[in-house]
Amino acid sequence: MTTSVASVQVKTSARKQKLWAWVVFVVGALYFLLPLAATFYWSLRAEKDKLGFEAYRRLFADVNFLPAFSESIVNALAAILLSLLLIVPTAYWVTLRLPKLRPVVEFITLLPFVIPAVVLVFGLIRLYSRPPLLLTATYDSSRVVLICVYAALSFPYVFRSVDNGLRAMDVRALTEAAQSLGANWFTILFRVIFPNLRVALLSGALLTFAIVIGELTIALFMAQHTLGPYMANLTRSKVYEPSAMAIVAFALTWMALGLIQLVGRGQQGQITGGH
Repeated sequence: MTTSVASVQVKTSARKQKLWAWVVFVVGALYFLLPLAATFYWSLRAEKDKLGFEAYRRLFADVNFLPAFSESIVNALAAILLSLLLIVPTAYWVTLRLPKLRPVVEFITLLPFVIPAVVLVFGLIRLYSRPPLLLTATYDSSRVVLICVYAALSFPYVFRSVDNGLRAMDVRALTEAAQSLGANWFTILFRVIFPNLRVALLSGALLTFAIVIGELTIALFMAQHTLGPYMANLTRSKVYEPSAMAIVAFALTWMALGLIQLVGRGQQGQITGGH
């Protein structure tokens, strides 16, 4: 009798926990999806008394949209490449040979969280606007500085993604096996470590992409014609196009998430098949 009562209590508690889990999920989903749905609905009202995609047509027809969008994409790709080239060898070497330095490296990668964007950009302007480090005299040189800043802003996310990926594998065994086959450090890094970090690298790349696409403060003060300043100017002069721009940016982010899911599923299938 006591056992059956305890079993009933356990089942009741499990049902309550499941119910509350669904309540939290639904409330969270509504919190995020309702503003998105309202934004999408507003973007469809560009034509009077008619729902349509006129705002999107105007957005894509704007002569300033494609240059700003393409420049942000190039900046994002360059920042991702630079960040991975800096973080992956550092995290690999710390994991393999210098594990005691992990707290120091983690502290350094967390500095972008501590320094506000306004303080950072004014410091960069003061440092690189005078000889011998005159790098803000031209648009292209300022763009190089901007890409380096974006790579630094991605360090907290990329380092943790890469570090988690390295901890999930036997780095020492892979390194020793590659060395026994005559591979040098360059081959080990780019032919062994990078392929095994595919999902972790894509996760860090997605976060870097999101940072670059939505960043406004640094690009604005450095007079760069990227998507952030373009969206700010669009908000001042247009009514429906900013909502359309927000939906487009959200769609790009979800496309990147889908890509990560596909790659991660493929890698999981390879791992399962291997075992």
